Amino acid sequence: MRDFRVTSGEIELAVRERGEGNRPTVVLIHGYPDTGAVWDEVAELLAARFHVVAYDVRGAGASTSPDDPLDYRLEALVDDLEAVLDEAAGGEPVHLVGHDWGSLQGWEAVIGDRLRGRIASFTSISGPDRRHMARWVRESLRSGPRGVAEVLGQARRSVYMPVFMAPRAGELAALLLPAGFARGMRWREGAEPRPGHPAGTLARDARNGLGLYRANMRRAGLPSGEGRTDVPVQLIVPTRDRYGSQPLLLSARGPVSRLYVRRVPAGHWVARSHPDLVARWIAEFVEHIDGGPETAGLARARAAGQPGKEFGGDLVVVTGGGSGIGRATAAAFAAAGARVVVADVDEGAAKRTVDEIGVAGGEAHLYRVDVSDAEGMERFAHYVRDTFGIPDIVVNNAGIAMAGSLLETGEEDWARIRSVNLDGVYRGCRLFGRQMAERGEGGHLVNVASMAAFAPTADMAAYTATKAAVLSLSECLRLDMDRHGVGVTAVCPGIINTPIAGNTRFVGMDAGTGEELQARSARLVERRNYPPERVARAILRAVRRDAAVVPVAPEARAARALARVSPSANRALARLGRRAGDRVRDRMAEQRGQR
Repeated sequence: MRDFRVTSGEIELAVRERGEGNRPTVVLIHGYPDTGAVWDEVAELLAARFHVVAYDVRGAGASTSPDDPLDYRLEALVDDLEAVLDEAAGGEPVHLVGHDWGSLQGWEAVIGDRLRGRIASFTSISGPDRRHMARWVRESLRSGPRGVAEVLGQARRSVYMPVFMAPRAGELAALLLPAGFARGMRWREGAEPRPGHPAGTLARDARNGLGLYRANMRRAGLPSGEGRTDVPVQLIVPTRDRYGSQPLLLSARGPVSRLYVRRVPAGHWVARSHPDLVARWIAEFVEHIDGGPETAGLARARAAGQPGKEFGGDLVVVTGGGSGIGRATAAAFAAAGARVVVADVDEGAAKRTVDEIGVAGGEAHLYRVDVSDAEGMERFAHYVRDTFGIPDIVVNNAGIAMAGSLLETGEEDWARIRSVNLDGVYRGCRLFGRQMAERGEGGHLVNVASMAAFAPTADMAAYTATKAAVLSLSECLRLDMDRHGVGVTAVCPGIINTPIAGNTRFVGMDAGTGEELQARSARLVERRNYPPERVARAILRAVRRDAAVVPVAPEARAARALARVSPSANRALARLGRRAGDRVRDRMAEQRGQR
């Protein structure tokens, strides 16, 4: 390790290099209000394989400050970077890594011709280019309500920026920032403060760094153009970043021709909370750009960088994917760029789903499995991991329906519905959730319950009990998996037009009555005609937003609201339903007697 100083105009920059100088050079640029020490853990890990250079930007740490408090223009910061490259890179192209404002500097360096040929690759963490940001805002506002909501959501995250840019208000904010910074790192970021970070110069750095916002974020100073570059770029997107939403951080999709996207369940200071992962991804990317093979992880990241493919590169497993909600969900994820494994006990139905996805240009693979078979599910989980990798999203959708009084529900019937509806979900969550946790890169588990989870019915006690258990299991598991960065969602559809109604088993009655009730149920859902594709869209939206519980269809939302506001009214409504069911069965008995 060697410390030295580099002169850039009137500025002296404090530089630290690690590793052997004859290896590929990785240059690390920090953001606000940090110093180069924020990279210490990552730099130490990289130094075993690379020549690593980190420096304090102007006005931070041991570097000097400009006389003009507004002399923090990105052009001047790129001057500083060029001076560091001249001194430390030996004329060879470097691999740039930037976080926060350091990433904005990196974008300035790789867009345009100024440093063309001097930067081999760029890894951007939580710092979008200003041109990409402006383009994203324009296109989102024109795209409709969802885009407008995303822009408003980002505006809420960026509420601090006008404060920093305002005279006196910014100075007051900078004065208060050091008091809670260390506590915020611990409680919000999961990173313990340690020597060097937060820096002893934090109060001065916070005040000086206001110039970054004031010199670069005013409308008159924003650059024009789309921000295109042919430099390979890796985006590391912390999905829990409090300052940048995923849509904003992904705004480089399109203008960047060689884009790799990797998500991590972490906050803004991911280099402090997950240094092992960040260092591994940087090393993997650098070695590939320097001629090494493209790993499976990088292949997924490249697919995720394609514009218009929200789940590009993701591996999605859907049980019960042969029909209904599972079939629609598999198709929706495939259309959004995901690779899908369609699992079903009916192999023929699964193959039809896979074939339809293939005709539409998607990628899907089938696997026959009965979720009630514990050993079969173990084999399935191993097969997916060994053949395709660890899933990013698992939709535990397989289920069956059963109706009739609990008094008429025998042990075999009870064991059957529990083994599919509840045990199948448990196995999917445990087997695949454990893989996600061990990988350490996040993921999402979606468990399909039912509006029956919060709407009791006398004639569907067994079915309702399993779905209520799925809802409760999902709520508990969400708390458990949060530490691993894995989201868990319970989806509770209402009356959906799927084959499950026509396949419902009716216990405690003769075969003729059961068949007639099946036909009535099928006609009911057909008349209701709420398509499973709408549930699939809700599932994709739930994964995107990491929602906890998602009722789908008006009746499901109403049932959940009533269960929360007035449980007694919910029970009264269920009694009315029981009486109506009794009248239907009495009329059916009379009609059979007349025949």
